[in-house]
Amino acid sequence: MMRNMFYQMCLMLTAVNALSASSIPRRKVVVSGAGGQTGQHLFRKMLALNDEFDPIGLVRSEESKKALIEAGGVPESSVVVVDVTNAAAVQEVAKDCSAFCICTSAKPAPNGEMDETTGRPIFGFPNGIPEYVDWLGQKNQIDACGPEAHVLICSSMGGTDPNHPLNTLGRTSDSDGKEVGGNILKWKRKAELHLIESGRPYTIVHPGGLINESGGERELVLGVDDSMEGTDSRTVPREDVAEVMLQALKLPDLYGNRSFDLRAKPTEEGSATTDFKALAESLNGKNTNYSLGEIL
Repeated sequence: MMRNMFYQMCLMLTAVNALSASSIPRRKVVVSGAGGQTGQHLFRKMLALNDEFDPIGLVRSEESKKALIEAGGVPESSVVVVDVTNAAAVQEVAKDCSAFCICTSAKPAPNGEMDETTGRPIFGFPNGIPEYVDWLGQKNQIDACGPEAHVLICSSMGGTDPNHPLNTLGRTSDSDGKEVGGNILKWKRKAELHLIESGRPYTIVHPGGLINESGGERELVLGVDDSMEGTDSRTVPREDVAEVMLQALKLPDLYGNRSFDLRAKPTEEGSATTDFKALAESLNGKNTNYSLGEIL
């Protein structure tokens, strides 16, 4: 009889635990740039964790939405077309989100002209200049979130150097000889500082050069202020960037209110990172110093 009672109690305890687990609400997380490469990796990782996340992917156009859905594994109801420079549209989709992952960025492309001095192609930003996308667009996304929402930004290394080559892309001179346009890293840095000053919980990731290679195969290295300490490598797979952002959502006590650089060792060096708690702790309390570089 005692054995039977013990068995019944075990069954009841199992049922209660299962009910408790199933009653935990999924987190609504918005991922902008979900039609891009890094953003799409993050969006798909969250879709695969259906018991934890209810992700909403933001894309720039109907064409991007169609391509994302046709690639498979993405419910149409989870994708929304939003212009991030439209503050009202961003506010509508960000309602009640527990986190917002910003993976949008102005994308440079050759404009068909050549620089007569260097003989190199001239780049522009056909789908939105950095001031509108990386500053105003990111500001709209940050401001659309509630005060307790965890806001994550996928940014870029290089922000401590005002003369970084990325800042020259799309930069021209007006009739008075004044430089206009470009400065993508400066506009990104302005958005990052706006997030920090907003008081919202934040995580800002500055990846090195993004490469389209498999994630989960390299030892990751965190740092700050464009330091090359830890590895001479300047690159990191996009999928690894997405994984670090995902882990930042899962481990907010370790990754919350942190701004850092991210690179990866070559595959033949070190061991693939699996302990993301230890990875965060490797920063030893360091955070990005925003007094370095220039902010517009």
